[in-house]
Amino acid sequence: MNFTEKMFGIRPVEYSRPMTYTEFFEKQIREFKMSRALREMIEGEKYFAGIHDILFRKRTAIGENGELTEIENLPNNRIIDNQYKRLVVQKVNYLLGRPLAVVAKDKKYDMLLNRYFNKDFQRLMKNIGEDAINCGIGWLYVYENDEGELSFRRFKPYEVIPGWADAEHTKLDYAIRLYELVCYEGRQEKITEKVEIYEKNGVSYYTLVAGKLMPDEDKRPHNYMLSGDKEFNWRKIPLIPFKYNAKEIPLLKDVKTLQDGLDLLMSDFQNGMEEDVRNTILVLKNYDGENLGEFRQNLAAYGAVKVRTVDGSEGAVETLNIEVNSENYENIIRIFKKAIIENGRGFDTSELRNSGTPNQMNIQSVYSDTDLDANGMETEFQAAFEQLLWFIDVHLYNSGMGKFNGDCEIVFNRDMLIDESGVIENCVKSKDLISIETVVKNHPWVDDVRGELKRMDNNTEK
Repeated sequence: MNFTEKMFGIRPVEYSRPMTYTEFFEKQIREFKMSRALREMIEGEKYFAGIHDILFRKRTAIGENGELTEIENLPNNRIIDNQYKRLVVQKVNYLLGRPLAVVAKDKKYDMLLNRYFNKDFQRLMKNIGEDAINCGIGWLYVYENDEGELSFRRFKPYEVIPGWADAEHTKLDYAIRLYELVCYEGRQEKITEKVEIYEKNGVSYYTLVAGKLMPDEDKRPHNYMLSGDKEFNWRKIPLIPFKYNAKEIPLLKDVKTLQDGLDLLMSDFQNGMEEDVRNTILVLKNYDGENLGEFRQNLAAYGAVKVRTVDGSEGAVETLNIEVNSENYENIIRIFKKAIIENGRGFDTSELRNSGTPNQMNIQSVYSDTDLDANGMETEFQAAFEQLLWFIDVHLYNSGMGKFNGDCEIVFNRDMLIDESGVIENCVKSKDLISIETVVKNHPWVDDVRGELKRMDNNTEK
């Protein structure tokens, strides 16, 4: 204590020092590891993979002290009817199952774009779409490989910590990538946490040790080579978010309790069916034995017990049977499945099978919820593609391919069942009312509109 404190009881104000560069990012990493958002992402991935809460269920009963005690000698089935995965697969394949149609007015630009949006890119987009539904958001990383070619890579959502520059989460101020790397020291396996910090002026590389960032190497540009060995940065962080919805809410939040309830019902039904005379409730009269443990052991070993008559009262063994009403279970399970489909905005094709020969209106009504959900997802993905086109255009310009401004249309070819005969009939009727290109574009048998129009022109010339 100094003189001022002793004489006047006044303690000097202590000014805290500002947070350092690495301390700021260490704090962001700590908060992310403890965040609800991370737990929900991991939970979505687990449920898609079939790792549900029912797998950790225990059969319990009230013990001697009034506390729940695990009982190991009762049937404890853990059955999973993974309706959640069914929803995810439906949505991904509905919107991204068929190749994207990229159409640009400039023929050269159209040809160049279709080189990037090839089958490999289509597979990548399906995986990112799956990430977006399971975790609320998916990430695409844009970079140039060693040959100077523009390339794309998927980052797992639970590895990326975004630092948004705006409240709407449309622009990145920075992004942290946190991932595990398996290394070997001799024969010993060691897991190391690596950190990459993406900013507008480049990427910094660290190793996370006991919560502290240890530099691995100096900051580098975003792997963007203009010519020779000279490197330049993109003017934007080359990470593009593909969101499931504007709030980045995973699908599992809408259906988790319903999925858990369905798993529980299926498991309890199986448990009830497996209850028999050796593990159900028994009523003993004049049992000739030491204790109930001995009785259960004899019953399990020999399938029989010995009873006797005492004071004129006959010995007997009776059971209290609990009937399993399968109809009740079937009805409740049906209600749960329907609720999962409705809350998850999926579709049930059994409705079409039970309606005889469905027309296009029947089909559209079955797909209506999925279609509405896909509309919102497509809006977010179209905004992401606009960001992606900026990187493609810059790369094409600096590669001497030409100057373009993203003037193209990206069409999601949704994979919906259709009444082909009805659609073809409407195309024929509309032939004299609208352009032949629009008719061909909407014909169910046409995949390549330009190629089909060219073939039609050739046939006309002949």
